[in-house]
Amino acid sequence: MSAVDEKAVPVAHHHDTAATALHEYAESEGYVIDASDDSGEAGQSNSRLKKAADGHTILIPQPSNDPNDPLNWSWATKHITLFIIACTAFLPDYGSATGSVALIAQAEQWNMSQDEVNHSQAGNVFMLGAGGIFVVILSAYFGRLPVVFYFLAVSTATAAWCAGATSFESFMAARILNGFFSTVTQVSGLIFIQDIFYFHERARKINIWASFFVISPYMGPLLTAFMLTAEPWPVPFWVYTAMTAACFVATALVLRETYYDRRIPVDQQPPQGSRVAQVLGVAQFRSRGLRNSFGQAVWRTVSVILKPPVFLVCLYFCFTFAWVVGINTTLSILLQPVYNFGVLQIGYFYFTPVVGVVLGELAGHWLHDALARQYIRTHHGHFEPEVRLRAIFVSLPFMIVGIVLLGQSLENEWHYMVTAVTWGLYVFGIMITTVAVSSYCLDAYPEASGEVSAWLNFCRTMGGFIISYFQVRWATGQGAKASFGIQGAIMAVAFVIILGLVRWGKALRVWAGPLNFNTV
Repeated sequence: MSAVDEKAVPVAHHHDTAATALHEYAESEGYVIDASDDSGEAGQSNSRLKKAADGHTILIPQPSNDPNDPLNWSWATKHITLFIIACTAFLPDYGSATGSVALIAQAEQWNMSQDEVNHSQAGNVFMLGAGGIFVVILSAYFGRLPVVFYFLAVSTATAAWCAGATSFESFMAARILNGFFSTVTQVSGLIFIQDIFYFHERARKINIWASFFVISPYMGPLLTAFMLTAEPWPVPFWVYTAMTAACFVATALVLRETYYDRRIPVDQQPPQGSRVAQVLGVAQFRSRGLRNSFGQAVWRTVSVILKPPVFLVCLYFCFTFAWVVGINTTLSILLQPVYNFGVLQIGYFYFTPVVGVVLGELAGHWLHDALARQYIRTHHGHFEPEVRLRAIFVSLPFMIVGIVLLGQSLENEWHYMVTAVTWGLYVFGIMITTVAVSSYCLDAYPEASGEVSAWLNFCRTMGGFIISYFQVRWATGQGAKASFGIQGAIMAVAFVIILGLVRWGKALRVWAGPLNFNTV
């Protein structure tokens, strides 16, 4: 699907009733994405729709004739935007996981146990989830660009505060605030992808964006470990500050506002304003009456989680992704007594999950589209969001086998290379699962791209926040074999949710009804 050229084939200049809908999607019919087999009245209707260069892939949503419409932006502009939001999404978990290795040196400096210092990790992780809820509310009211700009400004300042902290209390306060503000494009990334890419392109773009934040918690400890062999612990946080500042500058100079209401005629679109007015949010504030009121923005977020499909997928994601955060924030503590690893050895150990994410991204690049193409081909051009969940049938065995064997390796003290490979298997599966659940929620409720992303982010981080508080005591008290085995069993039982959605998800969506938001 994504191999199709995104450039529209010129057809009629007017849109029919179906095309004027926000996303050409209905709970009862799904998406009509391929018009190659259409005939009769349906074929005549689809012939008036804009299509991709292949002549039969219907562009969803239908772009306007306005060059300022983000769907009409150039390939380069779209992918520069994707790169900036992906790099910014890399920051939160990278910065959070930097502390998982630095805590060893911090515990020595502040005369505290490593588990006590790890509480700053838990506070940071909690705010990664909580901050995302505020991001989408503010984005729905103020617009996309200014929220990213202001959140990154504070994120840069608090990252510098982390590096300059001289006491644990000061460091923990900085970490908590940094978690809240740094999470901005981990949540709004789906909004940007929804705004600028067509339906048939989104799975691969989500795959790219997700790979950045899934790989980031492993890159943090990996690079930090190498730095700490020669430098004191604040240095990795100064590097993190520089990375955040670079994304802040890129946002200020390059990133563009992507909100566009296609239901407003081109000649009645609000003025975009100057570059400075867009970045600071002045232009968006002047046209705020065309978007959501603040009350509507808040209700959007609440109403989305009340939809059973979203709630169930978020619940599944919590039971699946929580162990990623828990393992990553505590693994350096678990590895030391088993393998007597120093900081450098721990750094090398993180190469394996990095490879796992890369392989998961490469596999997902083809898997998600292949599943979608197969369904469209056998269902006369129609597509249902539940198809996205079929990828989890592939990823689940890797996750369960990986995490169970990880516990076996730690308790039985198998060779560290076996331990690394088992961890990599789990991470490989998580990468595919993340794209599957994100794509499903986006396809099922396309007008709520930010809201579904916020709840997915909230659930994955809340699970990790809870686990990180007792992961070490659980593994040392009950044994790694039992604790990780239970985690694998929980994922297996949670898979019942996915089976239920694959079978009854469409009926559940039709029963729950559409969101009926007044804007995207």
